[in-house]
Amino acid sequence: MTLPVSQSHTNLISEAIAQLRSCCQVNLQSTWLYQESDWNITDVAASDLSQWTPVELNAKGNIAWTAGKKVLWLAQKLIVPQDLQSYPLVGLSLRLALLWWADAAEIYVNGELVLEGDLFDCSPRVLLSQGVTPGDEFIVSLRLASPGHDDGALVRSLLVYESPDYNRPDAGFVADELAVVQLYLEQFAPDKLDVLAEVVREVTNRRDSENTEEEKKEWETILLSVRNNLVQSKICLGKFATEGNPPGNFPQNLKSKIYLVGHAHLDLAWLWPVSETWNAAQRTFESVLKLQQDFPELIYCHSMPAQYAWIEEHRPDLFKAIQEAVAAGRWEVIGGLWVEPELNLIAGESIVRQLLYGQRYTQAKFGKISPVAWLPDSFGFCATLPQFFVNAGIEYFVTQKLLWNDTTKFDYGAFWWRSPDGSQVFSMMSALIGEGINPVKMAAYTYEWQTKTGIKDALWLPGVGDHGGGPTRDMLETAQRWQHSPFFPNLEFTTTEKYLQQISRGDTVSGNFSVWEDELYLEFHRGCYTTHGDQKRWNRRCEGLLYQAELFATLASISCGVEYPKAEIETAWKQLLFQQFHDILPGSSITQVYLDALPEWQQVEQIGTKILQESLLAIASQITPPQPPQPNSLPIVVFNSLNWQRSEVVSVSLPKTANQQWQVYDVSGKELGSQLSEPSTLLFLATDIPAVGYRLFWLVPSSLLPPNPPLPSDWVLENEYLRIVVDPNTGDLSSVFDKTHQREVLSGAGNQLQAFQDSGQYWDAWNIDPNYAQHPLPPTTLKSIQWLEKGAVQSRLRVVRQLGESEFCQDYILSVGVPLLKIATTVNWQENHVLVKAAFPLNVTADFATYEIPCGAIRRPTKPQTPAEKAKWEVPALRWADLTGETDECVYGVSLLNDCKYGYDSQPNQLRLTLLRSPNWPNPEADRGFHEFTYALYPHPNSWESAYTVKRGYELNIPLQVVVNPPYTQNSEFTTTDKMSFLNLSADNLILMAFKQSEDDQQQLILRCYECHGDTAELSLQSDLGLNLGEPVDLLERSDTTEFSSRQQIFTIDPWKILSFKILPESQP
Repeated sequence: MTLPVSQSHTNLISEAIAQLRSCCQVNLQSTWLYQESDWNITDVAASDLSQWTPVELNAKGNIAWTAGKKVLWLAQKLIVPQDLQSYPLVGLSLRLALLWWADAAEIYVNGELVLEGDLFDCSPRVLLSQGVTPGDEFIVSLRLASPGHDDGALVRSLLVYESPDYNRPDAGFVADELAVVQLYLEQFAPDKLDVLAEVVREVTNRRDSENTEEEKKEWETILLSVRNNLVQSKICLGKFATEGNPPGNFPQNLKSKIYLVGHAHLDLAWLWPVSETWNAAQRTFESVLKLQQDFPELIYCHSMPAQYAWIEEHRPDLFKAIQEAVAAGRWEVIGGLWVEPELNLIAGESIVRQLLYGQRYTQAKFGKISPVAWLPDSFGFCATLPQFFVNAGIEYFVTQKLLWNDTTKFDYGAFWWRSPDGSQVFSMMSALIGEGINPVKMAAYTYEWQTKTGIKDALWLPGVGDHGGGPTRDMLETAQRWQHSPFFPNLEFTTTEKYLQQISRGDTVSGNFSVWEDELYLEFHRGCYTTHGDQKRWNRRCEGLLYQAELFATLASISCGVEYPKAEIETAWKQLLFQQFHDILPGSSITQVYLDALPEWQQVEQIGTKILQESLLAIASQITPPQPPQPNSLPIVVFNSLNWQRSEVVSVSLPKTANQQWQVYDVSGKELGSQLSEPSTLLFLATDIPAVGYRLFWLVPSSLLPPNPPLPSDWVLENEYLRIVVDPNTGDLSSVFDKTHQREVLSGAGNQLQAFQDSGQYWDAWNIDPNYAQHPLPPTTLKSIQWLEKGAVQSRLRVVRQLGESEFCQDYILSVGVPLLKIATTVNWQENHVLVKAAFPLNVTADFATYEIPCGAIRRPTKPQTPAEKAKWEVPALRWADLTGETDECVYGVSLLNDCKYGYDSQPNQLRLTLLRSPNWPNPEADRGFHEFTYALYPHPNSWESAYTVKRGYELNIPLQVVVNPPYTQNSEFTTTDKMSFLNLSADNLILMAFKQSEDDQQQLILRCYECHGDTAELSLQSDLGLNLGEPVDLLERSDTTEFSSRQQIFTIDPWKILSFKILPESQP
């Protein structure tokens, strides 16, 4: 068979490259000897290698051994020969290039430890000799420990001989030059491959000689001739082209440059605890600073102010050296956020605080904020993110994570990313992190980058990563060697900011940059929305708690003169932000990380609870109660932290008075419906609680409390809005009937607990098995069903179901006053590789489902058409998802709310909420044990916007607060005021995000809100404290450029916009 001409040229070039490499490289994989006892090096060095066992390679050519941190020793004796393929080796340097998959590695040469590594520092080139002499001997021993979760492997072991003389490159170097040129021609000028094929014929036509000296000269002649002919062929990269030797009529891509920025991705925790991160940070930073002394061209970038803050506190000497390197322009502080968080799982205000604390620290310690949002490894990015960035002084966004997609290839390398409000940030999908200086891989990336973006200059990020490390001496020396090659792009160290400035200022070769107006969904790691549900619950609770604590602390300071606990609030926020790191909150770390995280969460809760309770008590103590309806009545103050009026059932802990009954009255003397829920808890419907305010009620002694009606014999919950029927055989919902609109909400059994086998994925904690739906498990079995209460205020029906070895205890709760069914769940979860979802088939059909994201909402198709749409078979959301259908007769929908779950999926007539998973790696204890969470079904007429689903989601997560019988302070600020609204934004589509003291001025207040329906809002601040709007500020609390007059108390807010304002007391102009 005759090959096509282009293929024959490619084969000839590849043959020449392989022949040249064989002159300088020796594959050692099959020549290792092994033994599996965990000896010390002294015993290894003294052992007789002839008694060791020769290795056997697996189908992949790897040396593999069993998982579980099992130790494997490998050893062999190396003797330097006179030549390889007649190519003389004398005087060349010798390196051992290794690649392993091992939890720990130790490399010994002649009994001396020369290098240590791990899962991430796993591809070193160990220097054996600066210049070899034939006959040199080396005994190399490797101690490798397999990962705990996976088999270990030695993937590559290669002896590499290299010339230290830039002007006389070795055969292997020339081979790589030819490979680089071949890559270029295949990408941009395949018709010129014949030119390169002709150049390399000298290599393939060479015949061995018996005279060593003649062979040496012949090889020198051939290598020199190949390089000269390559230059003369006019297909060189043009770096050293002159007028007499132009690069030819080739595209400008030939004159490209690869910019370098040293980097070390350093996870705060993952397969190691946080304490080890601080050790890795010190080692990494010290290594970089030392290398910069020998390689002054090295510029290094590093993110996460949280790491710098730790170094500042514990290693002030090292921190000072970093500051000096930053001032000298050799160290770039990037990132903008306090840590690199998981952005699909945190609330909008958490993103704000990540930026606020991160940028302020960077400004204070290094003289400027970071213009680059550096998030290389977070697991997806919400569509609203550009607005946060732009509003915090960030101009550029960099990630590489979408290169991990499992279904589609992300089309863009450089693009404008625009959020729904219109904000846009210049964005880049960078090269992979954790790479070395590999010229062929770098060239391939550069040419792909040029094709994808039309930008001729690329950015490369050399440095060992994940567990720190950064650039190595070998990487930098290799870069210096390749800087002298005329067949390779120029190499130049720079900063990410300078590179992004350069490429964003002009159009691409092929036209303008594309604009992306959607989320950046990672088609991978979908299990992270669910794994380690305890972390998700802590995060949601603490976010809500700090919002309330900060809000009421601010109100207490301005109304009662209480000192604002700024330091405590900042401490709690930073602890919360730290736990939002992208390998902690997603649930993808080892057991110890979560043992360490628990006291951190508990401290956040303790600080927040203390501040909240003290602030509420301070405000409540200022209220002068009106005349009570009866003697010995106790005031009840119900506080609302949300910026709209609410009516909800609240619980009151009753005084421990023997044989005393209690009832609830409002201040007008009207008795309110109440219900004894437990022997010492009274429930009542607290109506019309003002926006960001309070209302006073009375707890009144009563000799006679109306008894709760007898518990019914059927399993029906009913209020003025809904009639709920529970199936007595399964515990599912057999009916949810909307009484107001006379329609059945469900199209089948609702709240089915659907379980599936969820295994077979290497990234166990991260990934849901894409084929999980093909592996359903048997349905739950009903263990019991019983009424807990059915009274004037609330009905609660409990079902207990068995799923495998796990027990689900679920209370269906229907309260008066709201068309919403809560499902309070307690689980003893003991499954292995099982996924469980709560399914709600609905009597609604819709082409799109809507999901809450930080400060916004996103529509995703329920009938996906494209591969990218089909890849979104599990999606993230914050507090709710909604399915609303439209027919000729009406618009009707159903929202599925949650208080700490994040994974959803939808079909045209179904919503499902993912409740639990049970992966084994990296934490075999993940999610096993007890869980508490609540989700709720909210049927509604019209759209989710008209039904105020956003508000219902907040209400489920942030309850009303109750203070009973506060101590009365004589100098009351709120004399005889039975209710008060401290802040009212006067618009149904505005959500209060924060009300706090300014970071810079303790006399200054900051209010932040966002528009939540995608519509214009008119902000008109109403306050019983006489507070007024001041000038707008950005997320860093710097004055905004928006024109504003202090007389302007009605402010128009554009759709989806986040806005912050200074707040002025009434007396200020």
